[in-house]
Formats: sequence, structure tokens, C-alpha cells
Amino acid sequence: MFPKSWIAATQAIEFQSEISAPANIAWVKYWGKKGHQLPANPSLSLTLKESVTHTKLMATPADHLKVELIFEGNTSDAFGKKIENYLAALAKDLPLLGRYHYKIESRNTFPHSSGIASSASSQAALAMLLGRLLSKAAGSELDMKAVGSLARLGSGSACRSLMGGFVSWGETEKLMGASDLFATEVHDVHANFKQTRDCILIVSSKEKEVSSRQGHSHMKAHPYAVARTEQANLHYSETLSALKSGDWQKAGDIMEADALALHALMMTGSPGFILLEPGSLEIIRLVRLFREASKVPVYFTIDAGPNIHLIYPEEAHVKVEAFVRHELLRLTEKGTGVIWDRLGSGPV
Repeated sequence: MFPKSWIAATQAIEFQSEISAPANIAWVKYWGKKGHQLPANPSLSLTLKESVTHTKLMATPADHLKVELIFEGNTSDAFGKKIENYLAALAKDLPLLGRYHYKIESRNTFPHSSGIASSASSQAALAMLLGRLLSKAAGSELDMKAVGSLARLGSGSACRSLMGGFVSWGETEKLMGASDLFATEVHDVHANFKQTRDCILIVSSKEKEVSSRQGHSHMKAHPYAVARTEQANLHYSETLSALKSGDWQKAGDIMEADALALHALMMTGSPGFILLEPGSLEIIRLVRLFREASKVPVYFTIDAGPNIHLIYPEEAHVKVEAFVRHELLRLTEKGTGVIWDRLGSGPV
């Protein structure tokens, strides 16, 4: 899983680097895990451009592991402890990582822990920086598959944020090179999807009552787990086909069905839980009415939270923007909760 040069590296060095890594929005979700941070089904996502985590890492050689995390200007002991535990686990295979004091400064351009994949962008950024540190200490080239494994072990969907455009994660025969260990870029995408837009409607920026990690764990004994895996594999295959042919309606219909299936799984688990807000449901209703009346190809998807992503082609932006401002903005947080995003090219 990791290069021999990383495993064998023993000389701790002074290191400092920074990077911005994007969030991603899954069109076909993974929900449920197998093994150690491996997905129960393949997923397919769109990398975003504006919704990013900027992270700066300073690593000083030390005789024991210590993490100081400053998140958006404030020291965060809780997040720092999570990262310290993550690094301690990695150090079992990569001993060099246990021989540093780390100072990490991080900030988002969007609300964290509210269903916009903040764990994906933050862990992708950290994985890239750790990969740079290990490669520099080992005198080797950066191995992006290994970086993908670093990201996945921190947050499953983080490995999808290491690449631009459309990205797949999870072993499947439908895509060459696909793996459970790291993500793979989807190259066979029609021009119709090359300028995809994403309008993120922030219904609530409050931290979720149930984390994605907890939600994944509920799938182990879920009565619909087998059916979900079959459904997700079908959705994945159909979405790949739609991306290849340029079929927005097919891609959008599957996207919406998969998002609602995700939340249905949350509601029907044991214990069941609901992350959607009344505003979320009203936005979904209005989007469907608008699409039917206007014939504008705008579709919704939802991650594990209450916020709604409107996915549509660039040429529909003027009409979608007017619809959002006139009909949907009132349903968002403080009447101003919107992020205008689009397809991005990955970490910078």
C-alpha cells in the first residue's frame, strides 16, 4: 500500500508546506464500509473548485508525536486529537511520521461538518502534505496512489478530492484501474459535462447530530445493506454510461435517486436518524416543479447533511441563478446561504 522508501525512511527533517484541496460531491454515494476504510460499493464524484480547505503544515523533528491544530484561527483540541490518533495509526507502518511535532493551520471556504465533505477536503490536503514530507525525507518521487491511501485512511471520500473532474473510488470492473485503496480519474466524459456547475444551498451550517463515520457503521446490520450495494453498483454503471454519452437527464435522474436512497438508508437504520430539514424538502419540491415547467436540466443531490447541491450545465446558469435568487434563497440559512461552485481541477 505504501512505497518501500516511505516505510524505510528514518531521518526526520524540518519540513513546511501548504496546499488547498477541494471538496467533492458524489453523484453515486458510498455508504457503508468493509475491512479497514474500504467502501462497500464504488462511488463517483465531481471535484469542486470554490469549496476548498487550505492547510499549512510545519513539521519539526521530535522524540514523540504531538499535534497542534489551529482551525480558522482558533486552537482546536478535538480536531487535533483526531489527527494525532490518525498519525499514530499511520506510524505503525510509516514510523517516520511518529517522530515529529506537527503544527497545522487550516481553514475552509465553506461550513465544516454540515454535509459538504469538509472531511474530504481537509484530509486530502493533509495527505498531500504528508506525502510531500515522506517523499522529501525518503528522496523519492511523490506516489499519488500512496497519497490516495493516506487520504482514504483519514476519510474515505478524501481520496476522491485528490483529482480533478469526475473521480471514481471503489473496486469495479466497469472502470480500468479502479481500486478500493485509492481513487481513479474518469477520463471518458462527454463535452456536455465539462463545464458542470454546482450551486450549494446552505439550509443549515450547524454541525451534524450524527457524523458520517457513525452513519457508515449503521450499515453493518442494516436490513437493506445488500439491496443498497446492488443498487449502487447499478447506479454507478448507468452514470458512467451517461457521462460517456452526454445524457444529462439520465445522469440527473440517477443522481437524485441515489441521494434520496442515501437518506432513506439513514432513516431506516437502527437507530434511524434524519439529517434533512424542512427547508431541504421544500427545495427539492421546488426544483422538481421548476425543471418540469422550464425544461432546464437542473438536478439535486445531497450528501450526509441537510444542504442541497443543484447540479446543472454551464449554459443553464442564468436561468438557474434567477430561480435560486427568486425562489430558493429564502429557504437557506439567513436567506443568504449559497455557494456558487463548479467543476474543479484538484489540489493546488
